[in-house]
Amino acid sequence: MELSLIYSRALSGINAPLVEVETHLSNGLPAFNIVGLPETAVRESKDRVRSAILNSHFTFPDRRITVNLAPADLPKEGGRFDLPIALGILSASGQVPLDYLAQHEFLAELALDGSLRPVPGVVAAAIAASSKGRQLVVAAPCARAAAIVPGSKVIAAPNILTLCAHLNGSEKIEVAQAEVATTAQDHPDLCDVVGQAGARRALEIAASGGHNLLLCGPPGTGKTLLASRLPGILPPPAPHEILLGLALRDIASPSSEGDSVFQRPFRNPHHSASAAALVGGGSKPRPGEISLAHGGVLFLDELPEFSRHCLEVLREPMESGEITLARASHRITYPARFQLVAAMNPCPCGYLGDPDWPCRCTPEHIQRYRSRVSGPLLDRIDLHVQVSRLTPKELLTPAAAGEASSVVQERVYRCRALQEERQGSPNSQLSPNKLASICLLGEQENKSLISAATQMHLSGRGLHRTLRVARTLADLEQSKSIGIAHITEALAYRY
Repeated sequence: MELSLIYSRALSGINAPLVEVETHLSNGLPAFNIVGLPETAVRESKDRVRSAILNSHFTFPDRRITVNLAPADLPKEGGRFDLPIALGILSASGQVPLDYLAQHEFLAELALDGSLRPVPGVVAAAIAASSKGRQLVVAAPCARAAAIVPGSKVIAAPNILTLCAHLNGSEKIEVAQAEVATTAQDHPDLCDVVGQAGARRALEIAASGGHNLLLCGPPGTGKTLLASRLPGILPPPAPHEILLGLALRDIASPSSEGDSVFQRPFRNPHHSASAAALVGGGSKPRPGEISLAHGGVLFLDELPEFSRHCLEVLREPMESGEITLARASHRITYPARFQLVAAMNPCPCGYLGDPDWPCRCTPEHIQRYRSRVSGPLLDRIDLHVQVSRLTPKELLTPAAAGEASSVVQERVYRCRALQEERQGSPNSQLSPNKLASICLLGEQENKSLISAATQMHLSGRGLHRTLRVARTLADLEQSKSIGIAHITEALAYRY
């Protein structure tokens, strides 16, 4: 009997399985068996591994083979076990010395011809492998994304034959190089927006403080146009935000070389999306849109068209910045610190309050339409902005074009840098214990805010969010204190 152990701890950043391969004379027993709660894709790896070994000019052992995926009570899924199983068989049959596999982690699916295919989770695997000082072997399309992890050593193997040649030292594969950071912006430019000075101002405030934004107005006024320009004026993500965002996207789907990982994400799910698609879910919970938008923008167009249940599940992540998905046997927490931007019409027909188009909706229809968005959700949105229709003359006037995204981004960057130096986070994330000291008001400003909050019946959350917006307005003017003008403008954005 021959026994070979292939350790693979870096599969998903958790207590990953141990792959054990055992071969001995068959004695009429089944030739190839996988134990340890393998799901369908893992059980089918027997055929993929057999074909890959034979087509790579190795010998498939004519013995009974038992592959044990430990721990036995953890379900195994996906094609990520193909490469460890194949190398375990080759090692147990003496075709690849076990010593060659030391200090390596293997993570790839095998094609029938022996080539390596990408699988989800390589970035998380690279983080775990780097922390243990081990090299990670993945398929070539995943390598550049995994190589972004600081201190990682990633080997991009095209096929199992070339990999074995690298392991025995006869044909070395160079360590994959990380993708070079670029400052080029692929997002649409803000100069495309004609007019709408008030909405542009609100967009800059939202970007400067990380505040949530709601754009309301008739159809065709530029709400979607404005929202799509927000990522272009946000400051570039920090290195840890790049790594975390890349890991989340890689868990949801395998990375590709064409991914743009150095820009903030902009997620725009359709209003038919389910609650699980928004917050994550499934029998094996995967990140949803709010996690894929972590560090970036989540844009919900036609907000009232989303089901009420889908919108209500956003309330807790908007406050905590994370989402915990609980199942009977386990629970997992994903980060979800996104910036919500939503757009909606004022009524079902869209023309309520429009001076040029009469609204034909009844009060009952309007109330039913608006009630699809609950008060608690609206209370979590800092900036409520009315977007009015422009006249044809205004739209066709060349001088009506505003500043470019690069100009606005410079102001946003200075404002964000001030906040990072002062409290280490954007103003929208100010904790209650810091709010009192950083948003300290003078006597006159305090009286003005109390009076306005009483008249507007602001909730405690609404009052605190108004203070945060006022702090952002002061930061944009490089003012150390919050003035009455800042409070007045912040209150104007509530409802």
